[in-house]
This record gives sequence, structure tokens and C-alpha cells, in this order.
Amino acid sequence: MIEVDGSIGEGGGAILRTALALSAVSWKPVHIYNIRAKRTKPGLQPQHLRGVEALTKLTNARVEGLELHSKELKFEPSVTEGGRYRVDIGTAGSTTLILQILMLAAAFARKPVEVEITGGTDNPFAPPIDFLKNVTLPVLRRMGYQGEVECVQRGHYPRGGGIVRAHIEPIEKLQALRLTEPGRVVHVAGVAHCVRLQANIATRMAHA
Repeated sequence: MIEVDGSIGEGGGAILRTALALSAVSWKPVHIYNIRAKRTKPGLQPQHLRGVEALTKLTNARVEGLELHSKELKFEPSVTEGGRYRVDIGTAGSTTLILQILMLAAAFARKPVEVEITGGTDNPFAPPIDFLKNVTLPVLRRMGYQGEVECVQRGHYPRGGGIVRAHIEPIEKLQALRLTEPGRVVHVAGVAHCVRLQANIATRMAHA
């Protein structure tokens, strides 16, 4: 079993997500301790808990320590079958960080994976859904990744309630990618949005 100290580097959730994703595709069990040790609220928070639960179902994994505020987790993946999954974070926790846990494993499932996640779509300290759609996915597609992400409904902190759907097709392998030179800027654009407010507020933001 691979041992991972969750306090190394930034000591946040990225170590947890990366370790679990790599464990799922390599079929190598992992033991993560000191989870999110350098955060104000260490251990598994609701969004981390829901993400691990979803990956556990996706990979038919055996898991120990899967509880709120847990600082230690053992994860032993098995066969990734595919299918449909629904994740309700229950808070305004980031939907994109849930996808970070699931997207790699889903690409190597036996069948297509469809997942619907309810939570926050545009959170502080997390990639917004537009970044995932317009930056992350295009780069992954250059590596042979086959997936689509749809923002059905925006969800902001503290209410949450956003809905994101992802469809991921199985692949055999990812292709190597070399990015050594910056690309040419073709155009610059942005997205203005608001939730539970009048639409003209977003329009004013866009023209500010």
C-alpha cells in the first residue's frame, strides 16, 4: 500500500484528490494520512467526503476512514464499471473539485460514465466551471480524453444549488502532450453571471 502524507506541500485537498485519482487508474491501494493538515478546518469536509464516496462507488473500492473530519483514509480500488451517478454535496462545496476526483478514473471505466453533481459552480479557491469547460477539457482532449461537461444551473456560495453534468467515454490510454511554448492569443472573452438576481445585473457587470 502506497503511503501518502497529506501535509506535504500546500497540505490541502489537492493531495487527496491526486492520490485517489492515481490510485484508481493504477489499481494500487493508497493510505493517506494528515489529510488537509494545513487547512483551518483539517480532515475531510463535506465536499471531500462526497467526492470519495462517489469514487468508491465508481471503482468498487474498499475504503476505511470515510467519515466527516477524518484525517486518515485507506482506499483500495477494484474494477471501474461505469454507469450513472449522482452526487449531492449538501453544501455550496465545489462541483469542479468533485470532478477532479472522478474524471481520470471515469476515462478508464468499462462503460461510459454519466455523473450529475449538485453544489457550488463558482467557488473561491476552486476552479470555476467555466475554467473546467474552456481550459481543462480542451487540453485533455488533445491527449485523447473524451468527455463533456455541462453547467445546468449556477450555484454560488453560500446557497449552492448549482447543477453540473458530465459525460465521459472510455479510452484505452492518454497520449503524451508537450506544451513548451505559449499559444497565440486569438481573442479574449469573459462570462458574467448572477444567481437569484435580475439578469440586467450580469449585463451591467459585462459592460463595466
